[in-house]
Amino acid sequence: MTRSYPDRPFVGVGAVVVSDGRVVLVRRRQPPLAGEWSLPGGTVELGETLEQALVREVFEETGLRVRVGPVVEVLDRIEHDAKGRVQYHYALVDYLCWHHKGALVAGSDVGEVALVHPHDLEGYRLTDAATRVIDHALQLAAATTD
Repeated sequence: MTRSYPDRPFVGVGAVVVSDGRVVLVRRRQPPLAGEWSLPGGTVELGETLEQALVREVFEETGLRVRVGPVVEVLDRIEHDAKGRVQYHYALVDYLCWHHKGALVAGSDVGEVALVHPHDLEGYRLTDAATRVIDHALQLAAATTD
């Protein structure tokens, strides 16, 4: 099944990877969001748990190994084309993660990676959903380190 114009939603995972108080962002190469900054993540493969998919996707996109924390948010990403047809449909589970080891490097699915201070996120023109998820994740991260 292709990801565009699917006959059912894809399950995806996303990571708010926190490292030294900063957040990892990726610039997407593929639609949806091609050319846009976003959170690392991707689709769950058959036989994978959500957490296994998350660890794999973060490593593939960023070169980082992460420790998976709590779920931050569960959300839908549904995009329609000009004729109103569903072009993309994802059910997404976003997690708080912490950088465990590895060096930040752009993987094959992304054009660039960045480690961004929360005060500088506005310059990356993230979606409202991504900004909300990051804010919530940083609140969770602060609560777990108190």
